Order: sequence, then C-alpha cells, then structure tokens
Amino acid sequence: MNAERQLFWDGCFNTRDLGGLRTADGRETRRGAVVRSDDPAGLTAEGWTSLQRHGVRTIVDLTGGDSSTAQRPAGLTGVAVELDDHSDTEFWTRWDNALSCTPLYYRAFLDRFPQKVAEVLTAIAAAEPGGVLVHCSSGRDRTGLISLVLLAAVGVGASDIAADYALTHVRRAELCAAAGLPDDTPRVHGLIAEHGTSESEVIADAVGSRDMAAYLRSAGVTAEHLAALRDRMLT
Repeated sequence: MNAERQLFWDGCFNTRDLGGLRTADGRETRRGAVVRSDDPAGLTAEGWTSLQRHGVRTIVDLTGGDSSTAQRPAGLTGVAVELDDHSDTEFWTRWDNALSCTPLYYRAFLDRFPQKVAEVLTAIAAAEPGGVLVHCSSGRDRTGLISLVLLAAVGVGASDIAADYALTHVRRAELCAAAGLPDDTPRVHGLIAEHGTSESEVIADAVGSRDMAAYLRSAGVTAEHLAALRDRMLT
C-alpha cells in the first residue's frame, strides 16, 4: 500500500502522496490532497508537468526560501514558512546537525515550537482548492515532522506514520547519489540505536505524546482551519 503512493516526477527523488492511509474512525486519507517531497526546484519541465497533472496547486516551502520560484510554472501558488528557528541557539545546540537529521528531535521540537507547526498547518488548511505540496530540502526531516502532525491530527495511526517515514529511505540513496553524497540512512539508524530505541518507536512516541488536534488548537490553529484540514485530507 505505502509503496504505491510514491510519485516519480523527473527531478525529484523523494516524493509521495499522503493519501490511501486508514484512520482510527475507519476513513481514509484522500489521494491528491497533500504530497510530501524534497525540493521541487530540481524538477525538469516534464517533472513540473507531472506535478500539475497530479493536481498540485500550492507549494509550501518549509525552508522559508520558496526556492522553486524561478522555475515554477504559472498557476502555482508558493507559501514560504521557515519551520526551523535557528535563533533559538539553546535548542539547536542540544539538537545538533546530526540528531536533527533523525526523528529523535521531533517530540522536543513539538514542545518548543508549537506556533511554527501551527503556521504550517494553517497554510495547508487555507490553501486554494487543489493539491498541496509540502517540502524541505531532502523531504525527510522537516517534511517528515509536518507529515507526522498532519496525519496524526486527522486520525492516522502511529504505525502507518512510521511506515510512511521509512519510505524516505527507499529513495534516499538515489537522492544522495544525485547530490554526490553517500547515503546517510545507516548513520541515522545508528544514531537512533545509540539512544536505545528504534525509528518506529521514536515516531510512535512523538505521535502518542499528545492529542495532535488539541495541540494545534492550543497553538493557534482555528476550529475552522482544523475542519478544513479534515475536509481536505479525508474521503
């Protein structure tokens, strides 16, 4: 089921639809509603055509730079939200570059930056009709965090969220090779193991640490936007 959600757009290496996942109340996430990806700035003309044919109309850039502006075809709306607040040196000193490339930091990030998370989820909820693409640089860490919150908020279980996260590793070697870098997945798994846990356990802990819809409400996402998220995401 999960592998069928992977999208192969020329110039992107870590792209998949968040549809087709069951929720606790028996519903299913809608295909074409939200896509997660690495940076679409690398898309070829053929890749951009594939993106538009998939129904994407809004691109949410978690790096804050809206990097695809120059290449983006007409008819697509860009929203730039810088998810990581690196002015908080206390937080980022603790969660250094190595650990922030694993889901080990997810729960601490949710505790520290609820308003940033709420800003992104509000942007998804308020997007114009059509699909929303959410991306960072590699489509793993920041995009993985937002995907976790979004899916948990509409009722997808921790095991399916962890399985979605793990799909990144399927394409990671290809992404790293295109950038001339070694695949860092073994290093990520090694760091998690050093903390006496596993990737799926870390993600389950982040998902189970709070009622995600209540968390978003307390962070400033309105009831109307939460309803819009559910309407967008669920069949």
